[in-house]
Amino acid sequence: MSASALKKQGAAIDMCNGPLFGKILIFAIPIFLTGCLQLLFNTADLMVIGRFAGSRSVAAVGATSALCHLITNLFLGVSSGVSVMVATATGAKNDETVRRTVHTALPLSVICGGIVNILFLLFAEPMLHIMGTPDDIIDLAALYIKIYSCGMIPTMIYNFSAGILRAVGDTRRPLMFLSLAGVINVLLNLIFVMFFKMDVAGVALATAVSQTVSAVLAVRELMRRKDACGFHLRKVRLYGEQIKSILKIGVPAGVQSSLFSVSNVIIHSSINSFGSAAVAGNAAANNIDSFIWLSADALQQTTLTFVGQNAGAGKPDRVKRTVKLCILSTVLLVLFLGSAANIFSETLLSLFITDSPAAIKYGKSRLLLVAGFYFMGGVMNVLSGALRSLGHSVKPMLVTLFANCIFRIIWVFWVFKPLRASEYAWEILFSAYPISFVLASIVNLCIFMYVIKKFTRKASSLSSLQNGI
Repeated sequence: MSASALKKQGAAIDMCNGPLFGKILIFAIPIFLTGCLQLLFNTADLMVIGRFAGSRSVAAVGATSALCHLITNLFLGVSSGVSVMVATATGAKNDETVRRTVHTALPLSVICGGIVNILFLLFAEPMLHIMGTPDDIIDLAALYIKIYSCGMIPTMIYNFSAGILRAVGDTRRPLMFLSLAGVINVLLNLIFVMFFKMDVAGVALATAVSQTVSAVLAVRELMRRKDACGFHLRKVRLYGEQIKSILKIGVPAGVQSSLFSVSNVIIHSSINSFGSAAVAGNAAANNIDSFIWLSADALQQTTLTFVGQNAGAGKPDRVKRTVKLCILSTVLLVLFLGSAANIFSETLLSLFITDSPAAIKYGKSRLLLVAGFYFMGGVMNVLSGALRSLGHSVKPMLVTLFANCIFRIIWVFWVFKPLRASEYAWEILFSAYPISFVLASIVNLCIFMYVIKKFTRKASSLSSLQNGI
């Protein structure tokens, strides 16, 4: 396909040649905005029910976040395996591998979404009980999850499809699709809650409908493409080799994401012990600092794609430059956003909570301790993405297991619990986050330095053989 045709289809970013910094920004910004829109689904939920249903409903939705992430992240991680496969094959100019990956990924996304749906329906309420969700909100929380789960198949389809598009350089269309879905979500929130008085059921239903819209648009775009990423229903097939490669990269990535959620579930159980005001304050603060985390996540996805394509093309120098530029961008951007969130914390929290000064106080403290140190989490993420694209998905998973899961669990039971009666118990609990980010970043950096040296030697040897030396 000609260069002009590729550009027309959105694959206009040449990741393997020319300057990197500008291309990294052009690629990352739409991903960041897309992530913001995805978060707006949940943020719109909280803002609408906070204004029209009260802090009890806010707490009910907030109480589901850690559990939802625990289950969905495991399967969404598989989509990163699809992205790496498509990006690497694109860099190596292997169109057949791209085609097989695309036609394996879409049915795989349906399977993943169906499994998540079943897990939510069967285990959501028992898990909420195990987490110690306050009795006055558990029924609402369980209802929210059960209706929310109806959108899991569309959610997986959209994320797998968007991962394919981004892997070949198209970050604009996933943003467009989610923009439309976001507008629909907000409108339906208002209609279901304000006019039909559906409370948390209304916002869950609005989210499921809007996710379906984004999924339909993303699949339609893949079906319209004329390059190797074009999707055709008659060619759908679960290719064994592609499934094996996708799961090899994606399952450790999903486990890694879920490990964050395992520790967050345990921490959320501790948050529940402070009462409904703390749950509401944490939920509101979590929505605010999630927007900050998105900037780090966008640069992780950028690293994943740029490193994947340049690794496929056998260009270790561009791999190293990509990682350095993404780390620098992450630190500067996340520090700026984190500082802004803390300066305007009370105003931002008031968007979600209007009837509980105590909840706002809890939220302000969480923002200071978590959002203020997200830049180190960003460094951790960039290095993790680079390692996955270089074929080392298990290593960052193990780092996450020990630094961000086991360490936090130890912190909760050996540091927080003995000091639960302290007036600084809330601050002690959330100190686990910055410490774990620093530990994971240091270990990931050491692993990356080792891996990139091996990759450089391998690429150099291969280049020498191809040149007949």
